[in-house]
Amino acid sequence: MMAAASSVCSTAKPGIPAAGRQAMAELYAHGRAVAERVATLEERIVRHARQDATARRLATIPGVGPITASLIAATVGDIGAFESARHFAAWLGLVPRQRSTGGRTRLGRITKTGNREIRRLLVLGATSMVYRAEHWSSAAGAWTRGLLERRPVRLVTVALANKMARIAWALMTRKEVYRATGRAAAAAEAVA
Repeated sequence: MMAAASSVCSTAKPGIPAAGRQAMAELYAHGRAVAERVATLEERIVRHARQDATARRLATIPGVGPITASLIAATVGDIGAFESARHFAAWLGLVPRQRSTGGRTRLGRITKTGNREIRRLLVLGATSMVYRAEHWSSAAGAWTRGLLERRPVRLVTVALANKMARIAWALMTRKEVYRATGRAAAAAEAVA
């Protein structure tokens, strides 16, 4: 690996001092080692997601990959601790803050309390699904496209992350897999 790093630096401009070339070679080698370690860890996470029943069920949700599914399965020990899907989404910090006074309810920004990593991964997954909403032909896709017509993209992303958290709660509670409704589900059933 060090030979590859030194070959990269040997093509550098001759005006770079030897100490600078050496520092770049060491940084390059360190970056390669970190990238290899990350790939190894991701492979272990994917392997865990394939073996764990809860993670496999969660990975059927659009926008939830093996890393998110594994994190939710590992972090949430007893899903029965949450009374409802809304409580689970609130635990993740994906619900709006309420400021109520005089019988008037005002909803603010999301609370961002709870598990930051799960919330971040759900929002990232929702972001990818929002950008593919035009090609997503299920009821959730239609819901997302309808919301995009009325609301800003970032708000729709967080709303979809909230919906994904609620779906995750339902799947973990009922021990079922996600089944899309709409044209995509009909096409999948026709193929089967």
